[in-house]
Amino acid sequence: MLTDATHDPALKSWVTSANDGATDFPVQNLPYGRFRRAGTDEPWRIGVAIGDQVLDLKLAREQCPWGEPAHALLAPLADGDLTGFMQLGREAWRSLRAALSAALAEGSEQAPFLELCLLPQAQAEMTLPCRIGDYTDFYTGIHHAVTIGKLFRPDAPLLPNYQWVPIGYHGRASSIGLGGPIKRPNGQTKAPAAEAPSFGPCRKLDYELEVGAFVGRANAQGEPVPIDEAEDALFGLCLLNDWSARDIQAWEYQPLGPFLSKSFASSISPWIVTMDALAPYRRPFTRPAGDPQPLPYLDGAFNREAGAIEMTLEVWLQTAAMRAAGAPAVRLSQSNLTDAYWTWAQMLTHHSSNGCNLQPGDLLGSGTLSGARPGTYASLMELSSNGTQPLALPGGEQRTFLQDGDTATLRAHCQHPGAARIGLGEVSGTIIG
Repeated sequence: MLTDATHDPALKSWVTSANDGATDFPVQNLPYGRFRRAGTDEPWRIGVAIGDQVLDLKLAREQCPWGEPAHALLAPLADGDLTGFMQLGREAWRSLRAALSAALAEGSEQAPFLELCLLPQAQAEMTLPCRIGDYTDFYTGIHHAVTIGKLFRPDAPLLPNYQWVPIGYHGRASSIGLGGPIKRPNGQTKAPAAEAPSFGPCRKLDYELEVGAFVGRANAQGEPVPIDEAEDALFGLCLLNDWSARDIQAWEYQPLGPFLSKSFASSISPWIVTMDALAPYRRPFTRPAGDPQPLPYLDGAFNREAGAIEMTLEVWLQTAAMRAAGAPAVRLSQSNLTDAYWTWAQMLTHHSSNGCNLQPGDLLGSGTLSGARPGTYASLMELSSNGTQPLALPGGEQRTFLQDGDTATLRAHCQHPGAARIGLGEVSGTIIG
């Protein structure tokens, strides 16, 4: 059984805003984030999002009665240490989820205590939910791979290894943030007719709509994680914008792949939605007819039965002119996490298959999650065919790539009959020169 009482769509919370059917954070979600009161230099602490509020887990442990093991499990969270909580393992994660669900549900005897531990999200300053020691970005969006491949290799858009191995590269963890101002990077580029490259600002700045997964359990160096154990090593998901300098990337990526075209900034959403919260949206993992099946080390019964996750993904854009005119952002694309060619368990298992030691707090990126049609393309490079087909925007503006003042916002939610709607929140970044 993947689901339990915490997923009951009829479950309501005494936090009124959590019962709004449009919220990303009903009582069925309960994601973790790190925050403090805005405008203060208070220590960072871990909270749980519930409706438009944050439950302060430090205050909750101090001021509310908890039975065991919940009181003990709250200890690292009360200290602001989400990584320490991750290290306790899946049974601990599930146990505390059940305790928090019961405490925040309608009729809870803990409500009078916990009411004093809430802070409106609008009054909270967020930071990265945990220390991210390492970051690996995969390339699981097969439609993205095919569309980009057609731009440069029309006769063979998909490289021969793609359907056999989860491709990834080691990214830069130090430049991961929560969005906000994104400085346009400088770098080397080379025009097709130029004899030599030049150095200067990126002219083809792009977003990439991705999902990130946080590793929750370490494996010792030299000890791979089998596919049937990979799910227990995955803590939860967030949104990920892998900002990309396409013109810098085109010149530098051969033969070793992305470097300065990616390392200047990556943005994630502040809340980690746990894998347990996503249980109602698990779907069978299947391959299109005629595609090769995964090698045995990447194949398992649970992965076949429920390795995929149904999740709607969106990109929204607001230009500086739109903002000045009071015009709202416009949605550029909508895709789904089920378009991923590899599952999270397969990515983690493959990552560790050579003996690589993953650590709690490591971040795995999905790669750009596009669909097969233009309205589902998850990057401007695809939407504009590498700048040859400008997008028409409200007010008469056009875009091929991002201009200074543009704000790109990623959003994601899960919604299915018989389950409560939950979301990952959003992450926004505004380009500055």
